[in-house]
Amino acid sequence: MLSKSIQRLCHVALAAVLCTVLPVPAGAQFGPPRKKPTGPWMNQSLSPDQRADLVIAQMTLDEKISLLHGGGWQMMAAGPDAPPSKSLGNAGYIPGIPRLGVPDLQMADAAVGVTHSSVFGRYSTALPSCVAEAASWDLEVAREYGTLIGQELRDQGYTMSLGGGVNLAREPRNGRTFEYKGEDPILAGRLVGAEMKALQQQGIIGDIKHYALNDQEDGRSYVNVKAGKRAMRESDLLAFEIGVKESGAGAVMCSYNLLNGDYACENSYLLSDVLKKDFGFQGFVVSDWGGTHSTTKAVLAGLDMEMPGNRYLGGALKKAVESGEVPAARLDNMVHRILRTEFAVGLFDRDPETMVPDVFRGLEVAQRVAEQSIVLLKNANGQLPLVAARVKTIAVIGSHADAGVLSGGGSAQVDPMGGNPVAQPANAGLFDHVIWHRSPPLKAIRARAPHADVQYDAGVDPAAAARLAKASDVAIVFVNQPASEGKDQPSLSLPDNQDALVSAVAAANPHTVVVLETGSAVTMPWIGQVSAAMEAWYPGIRGGEAIANILFGDVNPSAKLPLTFAKSEADLPHPRLSSQPPPSSDADMVEMFPGFKTNTRKFDVSYDEGLKVGYKWYDAEKKEPLYPFGFGLSYTTYKYAGLKVSKDSVSFSITNSGARAGAEIAEVYATLPPAAGEPFKRLVAWERVTLAPGESKTVTLHLDPFYLSIFNVDRDAWELVAGEYTIQAGGSSRDLPLHGPIHMD
Repeated sequence: MLSKSIQRLCHVALAAVLCTVLPVPAGAQFGPPRKKPTGPWMNQSLSPDQRADLVIAQMTLDEKISLLHGGGWQMMAAGPDAPPSKSLGNAGYIPGIPRLGVPDLQMADAAVGVTHSSVFGRYSTALPSCVAEAASWDLEVAREYGTLIGQELRDQGYTMSLGGGVNLAREPRNGRTFEYKGEDPILAGRLVGAEMKALQQQGIIGDIKHYALNDQEDGRSYVNVKAGKRAMRESDLLAFEIGVKESGAGAVMCSYNLLNGDYACENSYLLSDVLKKDFGFQGFVVSDWGGTHSTTKAVLAGLDMEMPGNRYLGGALKKAVESGEVPAARLDNMVHRILRTEFAVGLFDRDPETMVPDVFRGLEVAQRVAEQSIVLLKNANGQLPLVAARVKTIAVIGSHADAGVLSGGGSAQVDPMGGNPVAQPANAGLFDHVIWHRSPPLKAIRARAPHADVQYDAGVDPAAAARLAKASDVAIVFVNQPASEGKDQPSLSLPDNQDALVSAVAAANPHTVVVLETGSAVTMPWIGQVSAAMEAWYPGIRGGEAIANILFGDVNPSAKLPLTFAKSEADLPHPRLSSQPPPSSDADMVEMFPGFKTNTRKFDVSYDEGLKVGYKWYDAEKKEPLYPFGFGLSYTTYKYAGLKVSKDSVSFSITNSGARAGAEIAEVYATLPPAAGEPFKRLVAWERVTLAPGESKTVTLHLDPFYLSIFNVDRDAWELVAGEYTIQAGGSSRDLPLHGPIHMD
């Protein structure tokens, strides 16, 4: 039987997708491969907007409507009576218009790699999770991440990505935190901007999602988020603003939730006032799957594409246009946004050329990203790196480390190369399957320590694991927290008695190292007992090799946390996770498709923490986190000195004061004048600096006035407050040895 959270997900994932079979619209019939169009819109010296308008001038009403909705990923399996389809079998498909040369739109879920590849025996690289990418704090890593996904989408014939998640980690128990880029809007926005820009350079439409404030999975289609305008603009919406502007992304996906009473996909403040007017977004807004709730309201609010199905933006929209309820100009604008995006990324000018993805390059990129994303949290008495020649016996314990590394579930799930090496329960639900990728840390550790006796224990019995640990020089305990779309974590604690496992092993061996494979922050009641710990996130198809390289010092860790690790749920802005209430009457239970009903009762979540998101909450409330935002250790040490601040830049020197080469992520924060009403610091700049032992470098960073500004609700505009600002620099949000004032007029 489906759980309540999965039933709610079925509302959007099954009712709307599995049951969708679209009729072939007039003028958009499925036909032979696209012939090279010859219309005036094929003049590449014209702008994408000019070319789009030339196509629109030749289109019929039915052709325009046909581009505004499509089928889901199961369309190909809809049965013998379904219309023929050229869908590649992924998340979505909209047929083109052959007579005008409009290409098919082949959409794929691709947050951490191209999904559903196993359907046709294809290969796709499983990259580390998006929160791992964010832990690199490196725009070059983000560009490499986006480039690889774009290349593999193109190689498999897709034309649009549905990745690009940038919801902030307001709620660390959110089941999709692993798909996002942490809790800071500037860090997250810049990373997703770099990633999507690189992806689009491969000729693929990039998508940024889930717009907006879709920060929990429980009841996600019925939760009404209540938040103030300034708080939104300076947090969640700021991440989208930076990402949209820096990437030129062709699409933004509106989210399932309601915001201040209106569904996100029919919310005129979100879609028209902010996204299209204030951000200057030129692309199209696509609904999350099943997230459309109306025709006229949604269209006039700014929705451009319904996915999947045509309940609202098919025949109902045609009638609304013919009656004048929806102006013809608005319809043309919807089509224009789609076509100009297709022109902008080159879909009209380049025929798909499928090929086998470059597996070797994919493995190299995945390992490089993983190595730059693993955060060293503790290293007492120089426990790490391990010296292979000195270690004679090693115990490797837990988390199926003999089989692979954990990955995140849901629509972001990349099919595991060679299949899932870990057997799943026969009665596992839709989003209860837990997938491991075949990169076993045990094998990689044995390869790095060929002369050591390396033994494995599954960690099911803490006493047995402790016996192995006691007989070993070093015990490496792998622990995990599976996460997936469709459900939130019940708590920040590790599941399945893993805390007790770590405590038992640590009591037996003082040289215990813990490797965490999680999608978000977790609590660590045992951290005082172990000698070392590192956060590996979901590290992708080469995760085992990357973990071993960090453990043995082939790679010096440089990653920093992109979100705060709390000591307990009691320290969170919302200690208790908001959940959808049970149905109040039979009227709340709505049949979404034959034989299946779901609870549609709405409920409110108030973001009364306002501007205090992530580390800003802990600073303002004077709470001590387990590990602060921006924290991460190295096998060397760094010293900061010589801060110089001006109105547009900050400079300082960093010295590698240790014996190993390394890379330090230097972080710069600003505290605004009292008149800003924001008595806590904010991240405004950072840079990754590579240093040899004993080497010093001067770092100069631009202070962008936009990142120093507040949103003035009365003026509906950004404002740089006059007064004295304090600029701080250092190695984390709680380790800022340098500080100095600047005055802004």
